Amino acid sequence: MTHDHDLVLRPTEAQRAAALAPPPGRTGGDLVVETLCSLGANTVFGLPGRRALALFDAVSRSDLRFVGLRTENNAGFAADAYGRMTGEAVPLLLSAGPAALMSLPALAEAAAASAPVVAICAQVPVAGLGGGRRGHLNELRDQSASFREVVKSVHSARTPSQIPSVIAEAWESALTAPPGPVYVEIPEDVLRDETVIPQVTGVDATPHELAPRPELTAVAAHWLENAARPVIIAGGGVIRSDAAGKLRLLAERVNAPVVTTYGGKGAFPWTHPLSLQSWLEDRHTTDFLEDADVLLVVGSGLGELSSNHHTFFPTGRVVQIEADLGKLESNHAALGIHADARLALQALLETVAEREDPTAPDRVRLLLTDIAARTTPEAPSPDLAPAPDLAPAPDLAPAPDLAPAPDLAPAQDPEHQLGLLTSIRAALPPRSPSFWDMTALSYRAWSAFDPKHPNTMHSAQGAGGPGYAFPAALGAAVAEPGTPVLAVSGDGGAMYAIAELATAVQHALDVTWLIVDDGDDDAPRETGAAPTRPDFAALAASFGVPATTTTPQSLRADLTKALKTPGPSLVLLHPRGARA
Repeated sequence: MTHDHDLVLRPTEAQRAAALAPPPGRTGGDLVVETLCSLGANTVFGLPGRRALALFDAVSRSDLRFVGLRTENNAGFAADAYGRMTGEAVPLLLSAGPAALMSLPALAEAAAASAPVVAICAQVPVAGLGGGRRGHLNELRDQSASFREVVKSVHSARTPSQIPSVIAEAWESALTAPPGPVYVEIPEDVLRDETVIPQVTGVDATPHELAPRPELTAVAAHWLENAARPVIIAGGGVIRSDAAGKLRLLAERVNAPVVTTYGGKGAFPWTHPLSLQSWLEDRHTTDFLEDADVLLVVGSGLGELSSNHHTFFPTGRVVQIEADLGKLESNHAALGIHADARLALQALLETVAEREDPTAPDRVRLLLTDIAARTTPEAPSPDLAPAPDLAPAPDLAPAPDLAPAPDLAPAQDPEHQLGLLTSIRAALPPRSPSFWDMTALSYRAWSAFDPKHPNTMHSAQGAGGPGYAFPAALGAAVAEPGTPVLAVSGDGGAMYAIAELATAVQHALDVTWLIVDDGDDDAPRETGAAPTRPDFAALAASFGVPATTTTPQSLRADLTKALKTPGPSLVLLHPRGARA
């Protein structure tokens, strides 16, 4: 059966005019750029290299904003954050060989976080492909094979005519649930040579909807409305699908406590009476989840960090909503619903009946009080006061001068870390995004930091790569100009990204970089040797970036001032109060 009557195939007058009178000297690189513009792109990230020069020349002739970083890995982190903040596919332009391979750690993080990055990589000329060893600079036997197990899908264009369709196909893949990074490969000569292909004006790449099957949501709704102790685990899929509002409605409908994974922080209000917050590595939370007779898991595969390092074993029924088919029932048997979180939650809202449970908020309060007893010296009694908000609102007093426990360095002392997080939360505007590197303070923040709103707290906990925070924060600042952005790194992670101070200055990006100079306290336990590190404040000053050295006692004031100052800034924190 055909449906030709449903299609409008005649080109518009503007499309016809553009096709019949293309600008002279157009190349395959121009086809790439025209396709990206037709798909709605306005910003691209990357780093020029020899095999991709024709592509970057085409970008310079276009209206696309090019944000160049100093390494391909950092460019990938910036693109990842841009995709997380906007929900849009974002191009990452790269050269061949080592340049392409340098992006792999960033693309692995984008894959873990479901960030829709479209990596467009150059290749050696066509004659050097197919396993031949012609000795081209940047030659690899099979460049795309290096990406196949990292990205969501791999695409290649070997002729100019293939470019628009290949990029559109990749774009659609990147945005279709679950979103994620994709790889496009185009040889240098295809990008460089002039083309007679008309100007690209009509490309469509509409992502597919992934709706739940009704028989599955019928059973899930029945279990929830008849449960005695339902609990919800909300993962990053809730954030990526913009489903936080629907999650709250469902939790309130069935009176189910909600815990968010580290990737799902902000999916549920931190101080809501049903909020278990994010204490997934605390055994009290694990026991609470195991006691649930119905556990609804939304947008999480219950991986290592979301299952208390695989020590969590549910005893009741499990319903798992997951867009990534490979994660469905990968860790626990469940009623698996292969669907986008937003659509599945909507289906449950349309199906489930209201469930009364006046005891649920009390059970939540008691759990948080038990957790507080482990992390603060004088936790309130459950019958005297509610569990504390461990990341206080900005109008509360600054954190006290907390002395570390005698057997712990400041970088690892929980009480000290909570004091620092209190100061950071007080200084950071509620809707400002924050990006956290792999460092001791970040590990505490995964559990204890209140993000205030969905999609405002991000870290590299998906793939676990260091150096993520600062370049990612730069990408977020590009996505949300005028909004102050915070990056938090340890001294080790900062060394991976220090060159991007030049990028921050070049583009005048509103990013404050908090570097916790805790190497002497943290690194010996990890590596057995204290790292050598620079004077970060002096190094920042050499780039023209304002730098402040602060202490735990002055952190709130210094960070508040830096975040209010336009352009990039650096705040250097010595946990002991002075550098040893």
